[in-house]
Amino acid sequence: MNTRTLFAFALAASLIALGGCAVTRGQETVGGYVDDTAITTSVKARFVENRQVDAASIKVETLNGTVLLSGFAKNNTERTTAESIAREVGGVRTVRNEISVRP
Repeated sequence: MNTRTLFAFALAASLIALGGCAVTRGQETVGGYVDDTAITTSVKARFVENRQVDAASIKVETLNGTVLLSGFAKNNTERTTAESIAREVGGVRTVRNEISVRP
């Protein structure tokens, strides 16, 4: 198992462990929270697989199908690539890209 795959599994496990906070985050149902968690995990896993995106520098949050990207990118290409990857994930309704480009 390579480091990127291990990171994706660890991320997924930690997100599942946070399941008890579901309804307090604003989702109308626990099912909605599970869906949002799956979207977040999928986006992060795709970032890990993509060599153009630094998964450790970009934070992903999902609420009711809306993905919020924040953090830092090395250049505008990385910023737009991260947004494109997020948009391709099933269940994503919209993407808010608040990633800052840091020289």
